[in-house]
Amino acid sequence: MESLERFQLSRAVIEDFSSHSLAAIPTDFGRLYYVSSLKDPESGLYEHDGLRTLYSENAVQSGLSHCHEELFSRILETPLREQELDLRECLSSAGDKYGEVVESWRETRYFKEMCPEGLPDYLHDLFCSNMGALLAIFSSKKSN
Repeated sequence: MESLERFQLSRAVIEDFSSHSLAAIPTDFGRLYYVSSLKDPESGLYEHDGLRTLYSENAVQSGLSHCHEELFSRILETPLREQELDLRECLSSAGDKYGEVVESWRETRYFKEMCPEGLPDYLHDLFCSNMGALLAIFSSKKSN
């Protein structure tokens, strides 16, 4: 019975987070960036005060981890041309700092932090390869 209760709490976190936090973000890359930014690099735990006040720590961690993995998978399952359009829209929210963000992400490879933990190496490599290629395209188009 305890595992069913845990599952239901995790599902409630996923529904709450998806309908409130993620629904306000218009792009898949924006959503992935947001959920990955909630993860503390030191502890590996997701930090979301609003969810923590409503749900148990285990439910929050399980639910946000699930959302992170699902968003990541959705992006990798999307054709590269659509990924390009989505990422361009996501980065365009930086306004006149667009070029700086593109160059910063290219140089620092910050996007590696957007990968969920525990991925097979080939998925991590595919995501990073796609991001590197897309950012190179954006950078070359900016300088033309």
